[in-house]
Amino acid sequence: MGSRKNFSPAGSWQKAHRWYDRSVGQFGNYYHQRIVIPGAIRLLGLGGGEAASVLDLACGQGVLARQLPANTDYFGFDAAAGLADLARRRNKNSRHHFGVADVTQPLPLAKTDFSHAAIILALQNIENPAKALLNAQKHLRLSGRLVLVLNHPCFRIPRQSGWQIDPRNKLRYRRVNRYLSPMNIPLQIHPSRGQNSPVALTFHHPLSAYSRWLRDAGFLIEGIEEWASDKTSQGPAARMENLSRMEIPLFLALSARLDKKSQTR
Repeated sequence: MGSRKNFSPAGSWQKAHRWYDRSVGQFGNYYHQRIVIPGAIRLLGLGGGEAASVLDLACGQGVLARQLPANTDYFGFDAAAGLADLARRRNKNSRHHFGVADVTQPLPLAKTDFSHAAIILALQNIENPAKALLNAQKHLRLSGRLVLVLNHPCFRIPRQSGWQIDPRNKLRYRRVNRYLSPMNIPLQIHPSRGQNSPVALTFHHPLSAYSRWLRDAGFLIEGIEEWASDKTSQGPAARMENLSRMEIPLFLALSARLDKKSQTR
């Protein structure tokens, strides 16, 4: 969907890096703080006394790094130089390092024994997700853990899904127009600017594609979690709005281990 001629994901996020940093801030936006980062850290399983090292692909301005246990060794890479630079400026931990790199290409990093890897709310902005997962594989030790957090690919498809109201049954439901077909979808990064907004591509794929890519990269899925909003509404529509929030998740999280049997280097 849409022309790809004038779109560069890294370039688009580079143009919007200051806006994005203001939006995310030191500790993340509402959903980062309440749902995404706590859930990701729990799935990573850090903080048990064991020495850990984390590879963060498409790290943005480093919001995950700032929530990790202080004794965690960390490398974060992002294709947008402005975001990587902001991550360095916000960083106060000498064990944390940030670099500029396309995470679908060979990384400028010799370390191949990370205990953990993460891609948080970024894989859907990467044109070749399978290559990013292969990069995680190349830099993880055997049995290393990978955590992915996605905008839920079944229910949150830009331009192809949305809320609608069933007035007869007093229900709010999620409409999905398309799902199984891969799609390249242009998005205004901050729509309030209208035509002056930077535009980036998001890349939709069904859940089965992520499962296949993980398998092909040598990962075994340990768990799948679906995270809903914890916000609540007031007023006459509160009941149906709160019910729909509880039942239709915003985020999908996948936890996987690098399998010794299928691992190849």
